[in-house]
Amino acid sequence: MSEENVKVEAAETEGKKKKEIDESKLELVTAIFLGITAILTAWATWIGSLHGGNQATNYTKSNNLSAQGNSMYNEASQMYMQDMLLWNTINDYLFDKDVAQANGNTKEAALIDEKIDLLIADNASEDFAEAIDWAFENDATPFDMEGFVDGYYTEANETLDEAEALLEEGRTDNANGDAYNLVTVLYSIVLFLLGIVGIFKKLPNRVVVLIISIVLLVIATIYMVTIPLPTGFSLGSFFVR
Repeated sequence: MSEENVKVEAAETEGKKKKEIDESKLELVTAIFLGITAILTAWATWIGSLHGGNQATNYTKSNNLSAQGNSMYNEASQMYMQDMLLWNTINDYLFDKDVAQANGNTKEAALIDEKIDLLIADNASEDFAEAIDWAFENDATPFDMEGFVDGYYTEANETLDEAEALLEEGRTDNANGDAYNLVTVLYSIVLFLLGIVGIFKKLPNRVVVLIISIVLLVIATIYMVTIPLPTGFSLGSFFVR
């Protein structure tokens, strides 16, 4: 065997060894990124499911509070109507009192005053009684008192506002859950690409597929980091009971 042939054979042997080393490194890198992607996929799936759970909880609470708030609003409207009827009755008594005083019948006028006081004590709420006193002092109706009519619906409006806030939280959780589902899809594509790296016979083709996989993995991870975690999320709470 000539010296030239020996050199060629040595070069080929060295090339094969280098190729085997490169392929071995490529397989190691692929395996590492497969593991990382699998972990991130599991994380994205879990967080997405937590968002879905929060969404369902918030929607349920919102519906319950909406029903409660509407019921409270109807009760407030009924109370408002009852108080208006009560005020009309008081006005009738006041008219009779004015007639009695005009006729000089002080006893009847005093009796009417007692009836009015008793009517208020038996039928008027504390707030309405205060509004009636204000109306007597200002020659107006209790419903002219600033903020009094709104007061009937304060609790109902607060409950409805809370229901609306929970509904908005549910919508946010829904959007965040959809975003995590998209991340899961992207990670699934990365897993597919990493899985087919070994199919290609030529090393450059393998490297290209691996690079595409890594780029997509980085993009998906950056996107996932921008998505908020579920409200009140604490990893430690799942291990400490």
